[in-house]
Amino acid sequence: MDTTKRSLLTLVITTSLLIGGCAPLRSIFSQSSSSRGWVDWDGRGGWSGSDEASGSGLFKGGGDSAVLLESAPAEAPGIALGESDPETRINQVGLLRAGSVDDNAQWDDYLQYRIQATNWALEVHDLDISGRHVVHIVNEQGLPVLGASVRIIDEKGTKIATMITPADGRVLFFPAAYDASPMDSFELQAGKDGQVASLTLDESLHEHTLTLRAQAAGTPVRLDVLFLIDATGSMSDEIQQLKDNMIRVSERIDAFGSRPDVRFGMTIYRDRGDLFTSRTFDFTPDLEQFTSALEDVVAEGGGDYPESLNEGLHDALNLPEWRFAETVSLVFLIADAPPHLDYPQDHDYARDIFTAVEHGVKIFPIASSGLDDQGEYIFRQLAQISGGKFLFLTYGAGGAPGDDTTHHVDDYSVLSLDDLIVRLVQEELANLQPVQ
Repeated sequence: MDTTKRSLLTLVITTSLLIGGCAPLRSIFSQSSSSRGWVDWDGRGGWSGSDEASGSGLFKGGGDSAVLLESAPAEAPGIALGESDPETRINQVGLLRAGSVDDNAQWDDYLQYRIQATNWALEVHDLDISGRHVVHIVNEQGLPVLGASVRIIDEKGTKIATMITPADGRVLFFPAAYDASPMDSFELQAGKDGQVASLTLDESLHEHTLTLRAQAAGTPVRLDVLFLIDATGSMSDEIQQLKDNMIRVSERIDAFGSRPDVRFGMTIYRDRGDLFTSRTFDFTPDLEQFTSALEDVVAEGGGDYPESLNEGLHDALNLPEWRFAETVSLVFLIADAPPHLDYPQDHDYARDIFTAVEHGVKIFPIASSGLDDQGEYIFRQLAQISGGKFLFLTYGAGGAPGDDTTHHVDDYSVLSLDDLIVRLVQEELANLQPVQ
């Protein structure tokens, strides 16, 4: 695996810690956590196929029936550090560059891309996004309203869709994707703080603004960040890199001015036939607890190119205790392969996108090197429908970090991956701040 790809996941967790730095380190470490830890541990051992358990406890059973054993076997073996020392790896991380596109902002370009992709015979679960309505829900001060409950009602009074507004106060409605006729008349109802407002979605318009008498967000702003990580063998060195940059991160933490109430969680997924298909670590405000759990993770398995992203995404949205209501809820998906679409009795990413929308969760896929056209299409679906952005590493001559990509995107900006992800999260939080 090349050095550029090995460093990707380090940047993602680095960014998570930077976000966490919106609160002082001493405050984070002093908080008590009610986290359930690994909520779906299957009792089959650790991370690498042995009978040894991982971390500070072992969950027997899964889901809500999981029981934490009082004492766990020895820690599962991890992966040895690479040949380069931490300082060298930090320097490599700083060189990584990435681009991003907002397909909702570059709507015409995205529609042209979808038309072009029809000629590629990609195996995807497509959704009809024609007739898109964009609704901005703001308060009387003009600030986006976080955590408003939204319902879409058709002319017969039937509820078509439910949503929660994210930090930008924007909801997207695709009539055909919800099996509703685009020519029907729809009413949008929004409520928060005991206040309710509504508007009729005029078919001649596709951009709407609804004013709701409600506060933009509570104080402090609640922030849930979940990392959905491909933990198959091709990602093994990347996962080890997650542990290396704590000193550098802590120095940058103090530079943040806002102090959201932040928690971290993760879902690790592999593929069917591996030791496990997915495991989820519940949200915790304790950065030390989160990173300690991360240190036990070992990447292994996989085999063929697609992985069980469908199951990983479903578990990420359903197993951890998301706060949802009035919370900035973000998923960062880090992967280099599309989901299996040929498994029987599997979950479906095309349905779980709308689970995310229903709860106000934005998905930000990060394409590692090697992601093919099928993967790009699916990753962009996840981002576009949930209101997130599609991120991808960029390269120069000989595969070194640069500004070029093989993905089908135009007019994208390029930054260091570290700065890019930090900027995206800052933008989410800045939506709720009055303009000075």
